[in-house]
Amino acid sequence: MPHETIARQVDEFNDGFTAQIGPELSAVFDREQADLRADGVPDGVLTVGDAAPDAPLLDATGAATSLGAARGDTPTVIVFYRGAWCPYCNLTLRTYQQELLPALQGRGARLVAVSPQTPEGTEQSIANGELAFPVLSDPENVLAGRFGVVTAPSPEARAAHTELGFDVADSNADGTAAIPFPSVFVIDEHGVVRFVDVHVDYTTRAEVTTVLAALDGLDGGGTR
Repeated sequence: MPHETIARQVDEFNDGFTAQIGPELSAVFDREQADLRADGVPDGVLTVGDAAPDAPLLDATGAATSLGAARGDTPTVIVFYRGAWCPYCNLTLRTYQQELLPALQGRGARLVAVSPQTPEGTEQSIANGELAFPVLSDPENVLAGRFGVVTAPSPEARAAHTELGFDVADSNADGTAAIPFPSVFVIDEHGVVRFVDVHVDYTTRAEVTTVLAALDGLDGGGTR
């Protein structure tokens, strides 16, 4: 069982983050999150029963690989995340390293994380969370697009990012601001999607217990 939920950790982080950046910038991000929730999960997201697509990916050294190579014929939890610049992503990946990975290894399953960052950004993500599972770069969001989870920050949010000293496009391999919705897909050993959890509000994430319940339910047909 996880020692602390991701939601609780996010609440604790948000308290300090809001105080740090001030009410005006906090309001920008609050509006962006409210708009994302209102729009909901986009059409075109893969659903349970779909075949998992593949795409060329890069590892942290820049070497070519693919999702198929990373998962083989093993049940795999695929995590799409925004980048090393995203504190919610770092928090989540660190929790998955500490709490989810050991449980997956005990079940004979794999964990793979994917973002549109450069390999250097991927390397930073690995360092941020001391991650010991495959963390891969998806140049141009090809894989994320095939899973149907590509989005981008609002213009107001990008302006707020700039005020805070960074721009998403600088981290992405293709120089655009396109990023995936934080998402978890469970793929069975036959390459079939068996669980989908897309978080349009990027401050929320799939809890460890939810992912493990989905994996343990593979024989029962999966959920969304």
